[in-house]
Amino acid sequence: MNITKSLGPDYHPFIGTEPKKLLIDGRWEDAASGATIETRNPSTGKLLGNVAAGTALDIDRAVVAARSAFEGPWSKLKPFHRQDILLKWAELIDRHFEELSWLDTLDMGVPISLALGRRQRVIGMIRFYAGLATALHGETIANSMAGEHTSFTLKEPVGVVGAIIPWNGPLIASVWKMSPSIATGCTMVMKPSEEAPLTTLRLAELLQEAGLPDGVMNVVTGYGHEAGAALAAHPGVDKVAFTGSPATGRKLVEASAGNFKRLSLELGGKSPNIVFADADLDAAVPGAAMAVFFNTGQVCSAGTRLFVEEPIYDEFVEKVAAFGKTLKIGDGADTATQIGPIVSERQLQTVSRYIESGRNQGAVAISGGERLTEGNLANGFFMAPTVFKGVTDDMKIAREEIFGPVISAMPFRDMADVIQRANNSDFGLGSGVWTSNVTTAMNAAKSIRAGSVWINCYQAADPAVPFGGFKTSGFGRESGIQHLEEFLEVKSVWIKTG
Repeated sequence: MNITKSLGPDYHPFIGTEPKKLLIDGRWEDAASGATIETRNPSTGKLLGNVAAGTALDIDRAVVAARSAFEGPWSKLKPFHRQDILLKWAELIDRHFEELSWLDTLDMGVPISLALGRRQRVIGMIRFYAGLATALHGETIANSMAGEHTSFTLKEPVGVVGAIIPWNGPLIASVWKMSPSIATGCTMVMKPSEEAPLTTLRLAELLQEAGLPDGVMNVVTGYGHEAGAALAAHPGVDKVAFTGSPATGRKLVEASAGNFKRLSLELGGKSPNIVFADADLDAAVPGAAMAVFFNTGQVCSAGTRLFVEEPIYDEFVEKVAAFGKTLKIGDGADTATQIGPIVSERQLQTVSRYIESGRNQGAVAISGGERLTEGNLANGFFMAPTVFKGVTDDMKIAREEIFGPVISAMPFRDMADVIQRANNSDFGLGSGVWTSNVTTAMNAAKSIRAGSVWINCYQAADPAVPFGGFKTSGFGRESGIQHLEEFLEVKSVWIKTG
């Protein structure tokens, strides 16, 4: 399917000409202020459309609607009905997957070939949570109380969930938050990023079509410092599920103190990717390159700290740089594009400042390092895949999350050296190990302080396998049964029977 073929590269049937509205209590409404936010195609810089700029007033209306739904008919529906809604939603997304993929491409720039390749992950995720919806149960627990007492637990939904998602993968991020909320019987107010809100709004339309009752899913678009902050602080919200930066995560922790909200935070990363001299270089070179260049480096778990064992350091890093130069950079709507744009002018400037910082501190960019403006790239936000050598552990480009296609390559001596350096970070989200030695792989996996360790691969993901971080990369897990537990409370029940 190529919906842009005859109507131009910014056309999409969902976008239209009228500003997109907020979904509150089953109705599509303007923001109370009447204000809107522009959303642009990062490949071309062209205006796609406008969305409502929700504020605290809209958040309050959405939370009230979510609370009413939680305490009303939604609480009476059986797990089978929640499962049925999720399965119908999965069918609708499958049917409209090309359209949703194009929305991600136009709104945040991911190459369409990559967006279309996520079908199995997105559909599989919803079906995974649908399966768990009817498998929730407590336990009967033997106790040591005197007399006759029976004790057991119940699993109950936590209540109203506030979800705040980033712009780097709207389709996956939305489904990742919406699905477990529905499966467990919670209700939700979702605030998508103002940089890429369109996919989330379309998913909400499809949820309505799947039969989700009014008020169970509400979507309020708006700026983070207005709508997002109001959602985090609202006393009617029982839990906040957030994906984004550590700086915002800290603010959410503070905002949650009012009513001691439950929090799950999937924050940033500065993930080490370790290549030993005995690795299969034919696999490790593209693996290390795409651990960062995939999605133009706009991935929280990107392997941006590339540690390479000294005997192969120079050869390996040169090969990674050469591989990056072979990747086709261009408009995400071009099916041949492998590397799309940075999401916005502001984020491109942020990446550029980090690159300048690396050079100023003595690192050498052996490839990339420049904004691309030739030909069709002139009006977009494109950055060449960049590989730095001469990096030391104390440089900003080796310590701070860049969120762009920038690799900091550093040599290491041995296992003890690289593990100490890999763990010498405020972050602990992802990590990679490339080796042909099983003992080396297992020792590294046990020693690295990170939520995920990929061995001879990178960014592998499955709905059944938990994902999350250590340290300032956050707490809580997404995917797996552990994710569902984040949306549940445990109630203990005692019955005196004698």
